[in-house]
Amino acid sequence: MVLLYGAIILNLLILYYVSRAQQQMMEKRKDLGRGSRRAGLQVSNLLAGGLVGPVGGLAGGGVAGAEGNGRGPRVTVLLREFESFENYVADVARSFLRQRPELPFLAVADTLPYPPLVLPEGGGARLLVLFPSPDQPPQAHRPEFHVQTEFVLLVPDGVELEQGRAVERLIRELEGEGGGPVRLVAAPVLARSAAQCLHLRVSLREWTATYTPAASGSSGSVCTALQGDAVVLLRTEDLFNLSVPLGRPLFPSLFVQTSLRGWKVKLLDSPLFSARHRPLFSSAHNQWKADTGVKEATGRLMRSFGLKRLLLPDGKEQWHGCGKETPRCFGTVRDDTPDYLYMERWTPPCCLRALRETAKYVVNILESSGVRYWLEGGTLLGAARHQDIIPWDYDVDLGIYLEDIPNCEQLKNLDAGSLVDAGGYVWERAVEGDFFRVQYSEANHLHVDLWPFYPRNGVMTKDTWTEHKQDVEFPEHFLQPLVPMAFAGITAYGPNNHRAFLELKFGEGVIENPQYPNPARKRLDRSKL
Repeated sequence: MVLLYGAIILNLLILYYVSRAQQQMMEKRKDLGRGSRRAGLQVSNLLAGGLVGPVGGLAGGGVAGAEGNGRGPRVTVLLREFESFENYVADVARSFLRQRPELPFLAVADTLPYPPLVLPEGGGARLLVLFPSPDQPPQAHRPEFHVQTEFVLLVPDGVELEQGRAVERLIRELEGEGGGPVRLVAAPVLARSAAQCLHLRVSLREWTATYTPAASGSSGSVCTALQGDAVVLLRTEDLFNLSVPLGRPLFPSLFVQTSLRGWKVKLLDSPLFSARHRPLFSSAHNQWKADTGVKEATGRLMRSFGLKRLLLPDGKEQWHGCGKETPRCFGTVRDDTPDYLYMERWTPPCCLRALRETAKYVVNILESSGVRYWLEGGTLLGAARHQDIIPWDYDVDLGIYLEDIPNCEQLKNLDAGSLVDAGGYVWERAVEGDFFRVQYSEANHLHVDLWPFYPRNGVMTKDTWTEHKQDVEFPEHFLQPLVPMAFAGITAYGPNNHRAFLELKFGEGVIENPQYPNPARKRLDRSKL
């Protein structure tokens, strides 16, 4: 019995100390939580490389106003686009703080501006520098830690708030859309570059963004992108759920991301904001500097988004991919599967453009030299299916008659090495076997391969074979005669019965059933075509 009472007392003691220990652990967690919240508040006081301003507190802080119904301000005014060498950020801040002193104002720069940015004192104006400093915590440079309001108002440099109720008008418009696709509301800026509504279609698979003008509606235009000067309101949560919330240039960065999410922007008909400073820059030199900076920033942005080609509303094109003086957009191809296929993308449009140019150039030389040629392999398949290069292909293949090689100056002397012709194209004998290769340039190795065949007993054969299943002998009657085919914007020659020729090489139904070159490595999802 004594042992039983002893065991009971021992268990009670154990339960008491376990309970005491758990209680102490919970109290420590609460203390840590309070400490982390205090640390978050201290971020706003970091001056070196983080948030800079004359008054402490987060950008969402401030006195309560009518707009917040005693809950504090609902909007942070954010100015992202300005030039350090000439700007009106201080004037913009004063304009908003004069009409709505309770609104926090945040100017955001990649690096600390020089000359230094002088913001109004005694208000909620701050500067946030995004470039990280090694002696600061990550929160110091991340804008989502410095915006504590429900909405963000994105304003351009030089804009002026003349009527304080304009902000509430935008809020009402956005809230009136409910949970629909309109996630941004914009107002044009009076006396600046006219804001225009655009439709934007972004195809990451094709590395392309296409802008087209949008028609105006009776109560404002709803579209997927804007061009020109406008003030834009959106929810803070939406802004910071974007991959790159404050990329530059701001509007291209913003609308590429929002359009991919299916979001729309509503552009109001009447301006709610004005621009005191016009033009924005006082000299042609500063305007040139600003334009050059925008051009360079656009290139960096599009390359980071993987967009190589922009089709603009006026029909012009911008290219941000490879060219004659740069390497091609992808490296050495392994297992017949270029790296972009693993990214769920197809051949970059700049690479397709270079392949078309090279093919046209080579075909013209072969024809003028009297070298019989025909579209081969996947290139013939592209002509039959698309009248073009297959959208995911990475080279062009032509068959040629071996006996015609002496007719071509560029081919007949290649045993001694390579030849760079007047057009900058590189002609060489391939190291992989007994065939020829014409590269787009010395820097860019996109190429056309020339495969020499010769007849033997009515069958076309050659001396070098690859492991591709389509690389087989075939009857010469497919080449007698050769027939013209539309291909990549030109007329080239192909076998006289291209369907039978292709099915001999690839199998029945190959034209109607597209597939990637090596399905064992990467298979085409035809449901997404």
